Amino acid sequence: MTSDTAEPVLTVDELAARAGVTVRTIRFYSTRGLLPPPVIGPRRVGHYGPAHLSRLALIEELQHQGMTLAGIERYLEQLPEDLSAHDLAIHRALVSSWTPESTERVDVAELRKRAGRGLSATDLERLVAMNIIRRTDDPEVFDSDPGLLRLGVEMVDVPIPIETILAAQTVLIEHTRAVAQELSRLFREEVWDAGREGASEQEHTAAMKSLSAHMQPLIVQAMLTAFQRSMREEIRGWLTKD
Repeated sequence: MTSDTAEPVLTVDELAARAGVTVRTIRFYSTRGLLPPPVIGPRRVGHYGPAHLSRLALIEELQHQGMTLAGIERYLEQLPEDLSAHDLAIHRALVSSWTPESTERVDVAELRKRAGRGLSATDLERLVAMNIIRRTDDPEVFDSDPGLLRLGVEMVDVPIPIETILAAQTVLIEHTRAVAQELSRLFREEVWDAGREGASEQEHTAAMKSLSAHMQPLIVQAMLTAFQRSMREEIRGWLTKD
């Protein structure tokens, strides 16, 4: 069950096991509106799908960023209601990009276990091309970014040549770096320098770090929303030209 079109077939116990949380946590998130209700199947059993799993992963990442439960609620409320599991995974990957890189060294068997599917040699090549995993001296062992692995696995079956993936990655890196530099300049000039008045250097630095940590996920969301709108407009332009 890796695609957005897959039927919701996970029970609450299975969802908890896959997400690494307790059933009680899932119930709590549901009552707070952080998690959509399950699809009720035969015998009144609730079933969950890929979007529930991706949303739980996003909540976990936002908590890792230091956001309070109220902050997470506000963040999720601003997301479109029809976001797919893939879109949610992209949100999580972008949010996690604000944290320092953390990699784990795992063998192919462990990668397949975490992916929840088989990974062929070609699949591994595509994951390497997307920089989701990195080679080591041992051909059976890779450095993996846990936060991006799920998104990378979803991209494995997309019929795009590796060369195109690499070219797209180059475009993204160049433009996102330019955006980051400009946003950093604005933050430094309009917020950082302006906040020095009446505060010690230590107090000022601590306050700015706290503000930055809380603003980063919101900036990521704004960037992703703007990008999605721009892509829809571009695709609409292709279709109307044809």
